[in-house]
Amino acid sequence: MSGKRLADQVYSQIVEFITDRQLKVGDRLPPELQLAEMLSVSRTVIREALVRLTADGITDARRGAGTFVKNRPSDRLIAYTSMPKLSVALGTYEVRFVLEAEGARLAAQRRSSEDLRSIEEALERLTAALKTGEPAHVEDMELHRRILLASANAAFLWAFNALHDEVDKIMQAGVDISRTRPPDEIEAMIREHSAIVDAVRAQDADGAALAMHWHLSEGRKRVIS
Repeated sequence: MSGKRLADQVYSQIVEFITDRQLKVGDRLPPELQLAEMLSVSRTVIREALVRLTADGITDARRGAGTFVKNRPSDRLIAYTSMPKLSVALGTYEVRFVLEAEGARLAAQRRSSEDLRSIEEALERLTAALKTGEPAHVEDMELHRRILLASANAAFLWAFNALHDEVDKIMQAGVDISRTRPPDEIEAMIREHSAIVDAVRAQDADGAALAMHWHLSEGRKRVIS
């Protein structure tokens, strides 16, 4: 097994350790050496998995103190993605931060009137689905696709489509998780999407990129907390 795939496996095993041991937010993980012995891998692999767990907001590395639990991934997220694929699913956010923020920036600069109407229609359908209790992930995906399409660079959409399966699961989980919480969660999702569309409408490139990055950041928080 390659080092990268092994790190994916160890990533999932550490999450399982957190859930199986019922560790709470703020609890300290065992030291790297102990984790390496427990999981029968090198410390290099442990370090790589921990770096990625920290990047995904699940753990918090404190210099000289160790690694602590920052968030516990929702059981609903794991149900949608499966534990072995969790690192891949959450890893799509790092790609989307780059891909979709820049795509939104270019959409704001280059969108046509027809593009804007298409984006606004997609936002209306997503808002209606979220408010009426429908699954909404199809509408969510379509809005993101139309924003990237408005960038006038087909490569953005090709790249996004390559992530389709994992992003679709994350979107399903995000809506499902939000519906188990107070209504403010769904309202926040609507506001975040609206802010992106407002910036594209105003041809505010920096605002569109920032709004997209904020939405994705908040979306990641929803599925891991």
